[in-house]
Amino acid sequence: MKKSLMFLLTALLVVSMVSVAWADHDKGNGKSQDHKKGGKGNEISLGVDVLLGDQKDLIRGKKVGLITNPTGVDKDLNSIVDLLHNDPEVELTALYGPEHGVRGDAQAGQYVEYYIDEVTGLPVYSLYGKTRKPTPEMLEGVDVLLFDIQDVGTRFYTYIYTMALAMEAANENGIPFVVLDRPNPLGGEKVEGPVLDPEFASFVGQYAIPLRHGMTVGELARLFNTEFGIGADLTVVEMKGWKRKAYFDDTGLPFVMPSPNMPTLETALVYPGAALVEGTNLSEGRGTTKPFELIGAPFVNSTELAAALNDLQLPGVKFRAASFTPTFSKHSGKLSHGVQIHVTDRDKYQPVETGLHIVKTVHDLYPEDVTLTAFFDNLIGNGWIREGIENGMSVEEMKAQWKNELKKFEKVRKQYLIY
Repeated sequence: MKKSLMFLLTALLVVSMVSVAWADHDKGNGKSQDHKKGGKGNEISLGVDVLLGDQKDLIRGKKVGLITNPTGVDKDLNSIVDLLHNDPEVELTALYGPEHGVRGDAQAGQYVEYYIDEVTGLPVYSLYGKTRKPTPEMLEGVDVLLFDIQDVGTRFYTYIYTMALAMEAANENGIPFVVLDRPNPLGGEKVEGPVLDPEFASFVGQYAIPLRHGMTVGELARLFNTEFGIGADLTVVEMKGWKRKAYFDDTGLPFVMPSPNMPTLETALVYPGAALVEGTNLSEGRGTTKPFELIGAPFVNSTELAAALNDLQLPGVKFRAASFTPTFSKHSGKLSHGVQIHVTDRDKYQPVETGLHIVKTVHDLYPEDVTLTAFFDNLIGNGWIREGIENGMSVEEMKAQWKNELKKFEKVRKQYLIY
């Protein structure tokens, strides 16, 4: 009887210890627990929420032109197009679509033509077609121009230049311009990479900002408007509750794909560096379910490349040997070999440095097969880094060379931060 009682007491003690251990484990992983609960999304009000709640006078009784895409939703996933179209106090007059279109159904680089939206009956003008800047005819009758699109925090994502060109057009036609602010999904603290050399300006890099700029679209609009002389009558409808350190999944908000090849936050996280592969003859994973996370080509030895990259011991990232067959884009239908990028610690991870190491390592392993194109210069924002890769320059030497310009930008940037 005593033995049975002792066994029972021992068992209860073990169960109690395990329960305490798991409780401590959960407390120690508070970040993960917050994510499971949805984080603090209910405390965040997006620009569109604030506009329709507290600042509706900006659009009440006015004819509104709206630049948006599928990411233009409130925190409950209601489309801003529907919200404005069904609002009796607002006259939504015209829609304007960036790259990929208002409904997000066009692939990268595909021109979108003028059409009538089937849902609202409104004209839809493409800002990624014959013109990338709204013409006076497109803006005829518009009293105020709204911009509501989710950015991904990287210089060569084209939506921020659609915004800038629309700001120019608004200024030239005497129309107020309103930006409805949204989170930077990569957070707003880290700034990385070379600042664009104006000689390499293009639609994937129009202004002298670094690859990872650490700003919201509203903050960028303020910077563009003043530092680059746009001079628009600009209003930024600020978010409520967003913190600079927050990645998108810290907000608890649902992630809506900003473009067809940007399906997840993980994609956005690797994008500032992995997208440099677009300026080579390697596949950047378009045509797979892991765009920008999968990198490779038919001529690559995946085991060799993964080993070489892992030997670098780059912070916050591991590389797994992987093979894949893209269904479209580069090497479509061909078995390609390379790596999948696995971010293990996003706070330590440096996407720009990692992307350059990938390009340089593949170039060094397969110099007869790898080609760096002129588009690489547009993406990286200068010509000297491509030449450096081709001539054996280290990534550490590259970082040292762009350091001073980056520091100058950080000083300018501080003037335009809202949060």
